[in-house]
Amino acid sequence: MNDRHDKGIAMRRAVLGDDHVAQAEAQKTDFDAPFQDLITESAWGTVWASDAISLRERSMITLALLAATGNFTEIPMHIRATANTGASQQDVIEVFQHVAIYAGVPTARHAIALAKQTYADMKEAQT
Repeated sequence: MNDRHDKGIAMRRAVLGDDHVAQAEAQKTDFDAPFQDLITESAWGTVWASDAISLRERSMITLALLAATGNFTEIPMHIRATANTGASQQDVIEVFQHVAIYAGVPTARHAIALAKQTYADMKEAQT
């Protein structure tokens, strides 16, 4: 592999956790390997690995963009990642309030419902 790929795998593990990355790698096939390499190198090895802003800020931006663009399936994964990025529940509700104003109340309401369920699941898993 290359340096961006190695950085990307390390960043994915730091943000999403070892279990998530191991599962993604185990499910990778010849068909989707180029896509997995693309997101590992570009999203994780370049964007997330940059030290220009904090992981907390990246996490908040990512949640806002996912909600605003209606990419709801990724929100629970990135809510779970807040445990590793330092974005608090207060940060997340602030993000989704921005989404409500700039991208629509129904969009924010759905994102908040996903976040609430994910936080409840995370709490249950700790007990």
